[in-house]
This record gives sequence, structure tokens and C-alpha cells, in this order.
Amino acid sequence: MSWKKKFAAVSALAGVSAVTLHMINKFIYFSATLDDLLTNPSGSYYEWRFGKIYYTKKGEGKPLLLIHDLTTYSSAYEWNKVIDHLSKNHTVFSIDLLGCGRSDKPNLTYTNYMYMQLITDFIKHVIGDKTDVIATGKSGSFVLAACQNDNSIVDQIVLVNPASIELLGKIPTKRSKCLSLLINTPVIGTFVYNMLTKRSDIQALFQMDYYYDFDKIEENLVRTYYESAHSGNASSKYLFASMSGYYTTINIPHCLESLSNSIFIITGKSNSDNFDFADAYKDILPSIEIVEMDDSKYLPQLEHAHEFLEQVNILLSTEE
Repeated sequence: MSWKKKFAAVSALAGVSAVTLHMINKFIYFSATLDDLLTNPSGSYYEWRFGKIYYTKKGEGKPLLLIHDLTTYSSAYEWNKVIDHLSKNHTVFSIDLLGCGRSDKPNLTYTNYMYMQLITDFIKHVIGDKTDVIATGKSGSFVLAACQNDNSIVDQIVLVNPASIELLGKIPTKRSKCLSLLINTPVIGTFVYNMLTKRSDIQALFQMDYYYDFDKIEENLVRTYYESAHSGNASSKYLFASMSGYYTTINIPHCLESLSNSIFIITGKSNSDNFDFADAYKDILPSIEIVEMDDSKYLPQLEHAHEFLEQVNILLSTEE
């Protein structure tokens, strides 16, 4: 066989493979979003500079902003078991971060600084007043950064199982940059992303890391997280690519050292790492108060909503 025929054969095979992967990607998107679980509740959109930001507003009182964890499968659904109760004493805003849930998912490099700008602009332009904030996991990092950058926008802060300072301090490497580039490539990158965010993987995440009691993991919860990871089709992967490349990290000690806000940390006691991570924050800023919740891991606001609300009401000094 001549080299021309070999080249043609290889090209044809590559073309068939690409078409096959494309069809697989389309099927995954269709099956993941078929139930359309993210359409409720209906909310509003903030027209931000990098895209539309989905949010809800409910209740009356001092403003309270709820920010879900920074993952491609997270959304404001994270707060669905506590938002009604919190709205009795607060004007509660819940937000889908850029690249997540019902918000736009543009093809760009997502950074901690970008999210700091988003939170700052949202508070100034939508909430319009100094607000308390509850944030989960990695999202607490850009809340602290926003406070450090502008002390007029955030009052009290509750961090739910904040990410380790060591993890947040990682910087992009050649390896992480290559992984980010791979995920951002058309078709193949989308396929890689889909394989890394399978429904079975999300189910395992809840069983191993998120919940203490397997029996409390609701099927609808896993389905909603899975849908969030794939809504917007291929655009769901862009945040994942940036996080894989360590573009969303930040120097937490630098942010904490200058803060005078009241900061509280709620941790799940059933994972000892949670307290160790929280204690590292307290080592930098001794005024931080840490509260541990029994029989909980990463998402106590979903697994033990009543107990979580009790702690939040105490920490934010609200009345039942």
C-alpha cells in the first residue's frame, strides 16, 4: 500500500472515530438533561460582563448570599433544603456561579480573581447592601478574596468545609496546563470530560465524601448534580478544564491576614480532614470560630438541614 493510501485510510479511521465520539457526547448530553431538573425554581438573571448569572431572591431582612461549591456539577440546588427557612429572617440570594448550573458557561479561563469580581459586582449591583455570606468548599476562597479587596461589601462569613489551604495554593504546572488544554479540545476533550463526570462517579462522590449516611442520598439529588455537570452541552467542560489546570487557586493566607470580618467555619465531624483544614485557617486568623456537626461530611446543609440551620441561626445571631 502506498503512503497516500495509508494516509487516506488513517484519515478515514480518524474521521469515523471523531464522528463516533461526537455522537457519544451528544447522547450523554441528551440523557443527562432529559429530566430538565434545573428549571425549578424559576429565577432571574444578572447580565454580567462575562455572561448571564442565574439567581433567586426570597424573603425579607438582612441580605444573605448563598454560594455553592465550585464544581461543574454544583448549583444553587445545594441550598434547596435550607433556603425557605433562612428566608424567614433574611433576604436570601442564591446564585449559580459562572460555568455552573443555569448560568452561562463561556469558553474562557476561569480564575479566582474572576469569581472575586463576580461576587463583588453581584453584591453591589443586585443586592445593593452589605451582606452576610455562606459559601461551600472552594467558593469560600474568592469570598475571602472579595473581602480583602473591598471591605464594604461583606459582613459575616460562614464557610462550610472550606478547601485546604495547600490545595488552594497550587499553581499551574506544565502537566496541569496540558490537561487543561486536552479537556478544552473539541470532541476528544469533551469525551474526556464526560468520562470524568459520569453519573456513577457523582454517586460515588456522595457516598464516599459528601454524605455520612448512604441511605439519605436521594436519587433526585444525584440526577440534579449530573444534569448540572452536562447542561450547556460541551460548554460544561470549560470550568473543569480551568480547575484541572489550577487556574482557580489563590494565596489564602494573604487574604485572611488583613480581614476583620466575623468568620465562622462549619465542618462535618465524620471526616477528620475537614477539621484539620478549618484549623489551618484558624492558625492564620485566630478569631475564626469552628463548629463541628456530628454524623456529617461535606454537605451538612443537604444531609442534616435542620441541625445546619440551628448552627447558622446561632452564628449569624438570628431568631427562630
